[in-house]
Formats: sequence, structure tokens, C-alpha cells
Amino acid sequence: MNRYICIHGHFYQPPRENPWLEAVELQDSAYPYHDWNQRITAESYAPNTAARILDTDRKIIDIINNYSKISFNIGPTLLSWMERNSPEIYQAILDADTKSRDRFSGHGSAIAQVYNHIIMPLANTHDKRTQILWGIKDFERRFKRYPEGMWLAETAVDVETLDILAECGIKFTVLAPRQAHRVRKIDGGRWKSVKDAKVNPKMPYRCHLPSGRSIALFFYDGPVSRDIAFGGLLENGETFANRLMSTFTPDDGTPQLVHVATDGESYGHHHQFGDMALTYCLYHLESHDLAHITIYGEFLEKFPPTYEVEIFENSSWSCIHGVERWKNNCGCNSGGHQDWNQEWRAPLRGAFDWLRDSILKIFEEQTRLFFNDPWKARDDYISVILDRRRENVERFIKENQVKEISHEEKVKIIKLFEAERQAMLMYTSCGWFFDEISGIETVQIIQYAARAIQLIHEVSGISFQEPFVGLLERAPSNISTYKNGAQVYKALVEPSILDLARVGVHYAVSSLFHEYSDTTELYSYHIKSIRYERMEAGKQKLAVGTVSVLSDITLEEIVISFAVMYLGDHNIVGGVRTFGGDEAFTAMYEEIKNIFKKSLIPDLIHAVDKHFSSHSYSIWHLFRDEQRELLDEIFKDTSMEIEVSFRQVYDRYYPVLQAMEGYTIHLPRHFSAVIEFVLNTDLRRTLETEPIDLENFEKLVQEVKRWQVRLDTITLNYIASNRVEQLIQKCALVAHDSSLFTSPIELLRLLGRLPVKLDLWKSQNIYFTVGKDLKQTMQQERDHGNGQAQKWLECFEELGNFLKVRIG
Repeated sequence: MNRYICIHGHFYQPPRENPWLEAVELQDSAYPYHDWNQRITAESYAPNTAARILDTDRKIIDIINNYSKISFNIGPTLLSWMERNSPEIYQAILDADTKSRDRFSGHGSAIAQVYNHIIMPLANTHDKRTQILWGIKDFERRFKRYPEGMWLAETAVDVETLDILAECGIKFTVLAPRQAHRVRKIDGGRWKSVKDAKVNPKMPYRCHLPSGRSIALFFYDGPVSRDIAFGGLLENGETFANRLMSTFTPDDGTPQLVHVATDGESYGHHHQFGDMALTYCLYHLESHDLAHITIYGEFLEKFPPTYEVEIFENSSWSCIHGVERWKNNCGCNSGGHQDWNQEWRAPLRGAFDWLRDSILKIFEEQTRLFFNDPWKARDDYISVILDRRRENVERFIKENQVKEISHEEKVKIIKLFEAERQAMLMYTSCGWFFDEISGIETVQIIQYAARAIQLIHEVSGISFQEPFVGLLERAPSNISTYKNGAQVYKALVEPSILDLARVGVHYAVSSLFHEYSDTTELYSYHIKSIRYERMEAGKQKLAVGTVSVLSDITLEEIVISFAVMYLGDHNIVGGVRTFGGDEAFTAMYEEIKNIFKKSLIPDLIHAVDKHFSSHSYSIWHLFRDEQRELLDEIFKDTSMEIEVSFRQVYDRYYPVLQAMEGYTIHLPRHFSAVIEFVLNTDLRRTLETEPIDLENFEKLVQEVKRWQVRLDTITLNYIASNRVEQLIQKCALVAHDSSLFTSPIELLRLLGRLPVKLDLWKSQNIYFTVGKDLKQTMQQERDHGNGQAQKWLECFEELGNFLKVRIG
């Protein structure tokens, strides 16, 4: 058989990491989605390990097997986030690549990616090399092998990038068909134009480079890839398989590779149940022996290129104008705002290029005071990014230094390299991809720029903020509120800027409401309490102390003193300053403590102003997530008062409401609001109570149906999904006890009567694992007359029906 099929999924959805915290802040997400990023990333941007129920004539396949059967790349920043926040899925990805090597003649299904998804043709040579080397080193650390291929962000390409890839030992990359310019046989002959996507995608091509090196290029099948991403091809797995098969050229005796490449989000996020279609497509192809499933590395080894190709430079897969989408108002956008323009792109790119070059000069000049080769050291700095342990940082510095270096100089060196890292992160492609400069993606990359500015100012005393913001004034916003990029910076970026003192502020204010141990990890900072005392007088609280704040990233450390007071409601006042010695601290402490005991609020505020001058702070200086949590805490008593009032109205007038229902009199709107509030509250509370009272829950479901209550489905979807998962996890812990199936079965039955949309993939995983481990054993025991095994199988199958999972 000479027919081969390769399916490639490109997974890149950078988590919105705060560049000062080195962590995801959920910020304005609603209460029910406090683990929003974990839920979305695990479900949509990584292999979903949930077993799914397919049609009766289809075979269930653990979806993780797909990732050992297809080619894929996952961005390093996303993998890093998953490693910390979703370790089971992260490990499943690594295991899939390991498994693929057995399937594909020693070749792994994963390929690398340029580090943070920058548009390579628009990068300078130094950044191109670092992006490639960082991508390789990150891949090696995770997958324990050298990558054969590398994905280019948006498949944006130029010859210099290909040459550096080849120099670094990368064997191939994947491009769009319209990026091929002309082809000819390797052994000579005339060049043939293949512009307008007329290249034959069923073979690899050799691209010879100016250095004398070469690299293999695969041009994916454009029409089929578009149908996967934007058409309805993922509505049916068999249709998907047949579409791939129809692409082969009949009666061609040469090996043919039909291969497609799309964003991995197509399989389950952009197209619901797209993962199921992929599963069945692969099953159908294999079970009917229609084609060999392969990956690029294996096919390249078996069938080296017989044709060479020249590319269109500065081209990409997502901009028909080349790479203009990332530097100009070319007309490419999301299509969601037809009356908007992207005139902001060019000024933003210009501002970034100016900032990059300005930082570069300081980086090279300052680093040469300590290191022989700043650029080699920058390429090696990925080892520090991947392992922030102090001993590893010391190793990096020792391997590159030309003289003995003090701790203060080490902090300076790390800040210089971090400034360079941020200066590359600010070019992450999604910042230009969409429509508006105030969009979250663009604000994110401007935050990276702000962090780079801050770091360079700290090491050199030179501030680029004012001229940078001046350049942003040239970038017009489509939203009148912001006017231009300078206003976006001041409104959406500047408030996020942190220093060690403000981290101390966060610790001090939040310590009024949370107990901290003597040593606390706060995002990328370590805080050690040296002296701390908290006092309370009714609702009022006072915290006074001294702490050290250490950055795990830069190794910088300061010691600060603080005094913060909660005066009730949202009123918090306080101050933070560099520790000025025991005598000054004691004087401040005694004065503020004595005033607090007398409840002299004006005098307290005056004392804070006196001791901390302009370094006073409030609740608005907390990190965004903690602002929300603290406001929830502050409003807890008020919320309870509201609930008591609503419940009194509900209980008092319930008989009247019943009578009105009997007379078919429409309920007044304010009474409907009371019923809605009480029933939503009771549903949520019942789901959160241990053990769950299913009898009471059924009564609540009946009341909801009776009064046609509008449910808070966002909250209930989340809480109910978690509760189902908890109950099924209990079943897994004592897997032989069929009685434990009763609660999840009954809860799922009752939830089926409500307009909720459950997220069951974790529950499905647990169920599937139990079934694989126990079902066959139980069937054997049933066949030998074991009645308990028969009962277990009946309950297990009933639960599977609710979960929509069938195990053969």
C-alpha cells in the first residue's frame, strides 16, 4: 500500500500570565470559574482523555491514543502552565509521544515550536536564533529527545529562519500550500511555478539554503484543512475519513502522503465533539486498512524528497498579504467588527521595535561587564527559565562569568536577561492577530513591554517609559474610551505594574483576612515574616509587621515595614516602607497601636501619613484575584442579611403565592425574583453540602419546575459537575461496592430535569478507568453465579448511560 495519512494539530493558546507574578490571574472571571484556565486549557487545548460514547457500531478509543497517532505541537508556555496546573494531562501528552515512537519506527509524534510564537520573518537574527534554541531545549527537557521538526508561528517563514532551523539540526517544518513558489526535480530540470497553492502536497520537498544547508518542507492539503477548521468535516468521523481518502491520486504507484494541519482547538473546542470525529476517523482508516497512519518524521525517513522547492518569503498561513497582519492594517481581522480598522498595528510594531533595540544596546553593554558572549549566554538562559532553583541559577552564571560576581551583580545580570525575555514575549503573535489595541491579547503583550522597561530602568537608571508611551499615542484605538495606545497603557497596563514593595502591600493587606505561615509563597515571591502582630476591635482590624520579600525570578530581596487597618466595609488604609531599623519600627508600632486601641480613626490616618509619607495604599493595590476574594469576604455579612430578608418574604408569603398559582394569577415580578433567589441558593447549597441530601434536592427540582424559575446555570453547571465527579471518585475508591453508584445515578437523573449543561469529562475519565480495570472481572464473576457482580454490572451500565460512556 502506498497511501499514507498524517493529521497535524497545532496547539497554541498562551495562558494570560501576569509578567510580574509569572502566573495566571483570573481577574474578571465569574465566581463559578475560579479554575477557568485549568478547565478551558485541559478541555480545549490539550488531549482530552475522556472516553466518549459513540454510535453503537463504533469503537470507544481512549482519546489519548489519538496523540500517539497524529502529529502535534504544543507551545512551550502552554506546556509549562499545564505542568504546574494540570499534571495528569501534561503527563498524558508526554506518554503519548513515547507511545508513538513504538508505532512510528522510533519517530515521535510531537514536534517542537519556536518558543513564544513570534512571527519569525519580522524578528531580528538574534531573536530568531534564540526562539529556535529555546524551543529545542524546552522540547528536550519535556520529551527527552531531540525534535525532528519545528512548527513556525502562523507558519510565517523566510529563508533566514529556515537556515537557522537547519543549522540547529531541525529536519523539517510544515507550511501552507500558498507558501510554495516553484519546484523542480532534485536531479535537475526546469523550475515550475506552483504559486496560488498549486503545489502537490503529497510529498516532501527539499529546500536548499544560502549557507549550503537544506531542510525538508511539507505543504499541507489546504482544502481539506480548511474543511476541518471552518467547514463541517468534523460532524462525522467516517465522512472525515472518506474526505481524506478521496484526496489520493488514483493509479499512482508512488508513495502519497495526504496530510492536514489545523489549530488543535478544532478537535473539541471550535467544533464540539470534534475529538470524537478524530477518534472514529482514525479507527475507520485503520480497521478497514484504507491507509497507513504516519507522522512527518517517519514518512521523511522512508521517502526522502525527490523534488526541491523555493518558497515565497515573508508568507504565512493566516494572512493572504504575507506577514502584514502583524505589522499593518492589511484588512485581515476576526471579522467581528466590520467598522473597525487596525491602524494601530504599525505604530505598535514600531514602538516595540524601538524598545527592543534600545534595550538590546543596554543588555549587550552591561552583560559584557560580566560575560564574554552575551548572545550565547542568552541562548543558554533557557536553562534558568526551565529550572529556577538557586543552585541552577548559580551554575548558569558560573559557566558564563569572566570574573567573580557579587550577589548584587547577579541580581543585575538576571534582570538583564529577564528584560530580554520580556522583550521577546512582547512579540507574541496573538497581540496583533485580532481587532483592537485594547483587546486582552494586545494588552498582554504591552504588559510584557512594561515589565521589560521596568527591569532595564532598575539596572541602568534609564527609563524608556515616557518615550515608549509617546510612541503608543500614534496607535489609534477603535474605542473612544481609550482613544489611543497611550491611554490603553495608562488604563490597562500601568495599574498592573508591581515592585517588591507592592508585593509586600498585598501581603500586609491580605494578612488582615488570611492567616499566613512564617514563610509564604505568593506567586513568584517568597515572603518571610520577621515580626507580625494583628489586633481587632469589633469589625476594625490592625496589622503591623516587618517582612522580607524575595523574587524567585530576579533573586532581589527587600525588607519592609507596614501598618494596615481595616475600618469596615471596603475601607482599608495602610502604608509600607523600606525597613528603617528597630528603633523607627518600634516608634511607629507603639504610636499606631495606641491610637487604634482608642478607635481614633482620623488620628490613625494621620499617623499612617506621618510614618509612611506617600507610601500609603488601599484595597485597590491588591492583586486582582485577591481584590475580588477580599470584596467577597467583606460583603459576606451583607449577603447573608439579604438572604435572610428574602427567605422571610418567601416563607411568609408562600401560601399566598400558592393561591395565586391556583387562580392562574401571574406572580408580581418582585415575588418571582424572591423565589428565584431562594431556590438558586438552596440548589447550590444542597449540592455543596456533605453528604448530599438527594431527597431535598428532588423537592427543589420540583419547585423549580413548578415556578418556572430562571436558574443561575453558570454557577449550577460548575458546582453540579464537580459534585458528580466527587461522587464518582468515591465509587472508584471502593470500586467493588455497587451501592455507591446510587448517589451519582440519582443526582444525574435529577439534574437531567434541569436546564443545566454538565461538564462531565473528568467523571467520564474516572468511569472509563474503573471499567477498564473491573468490568471484565465482574462479567466473569457474574458468569459463575455471583449475584453481587450482576448487581454491580447493572449499576455500572446505568451510570454509564447517564455519563454517555459505553465500554465494550
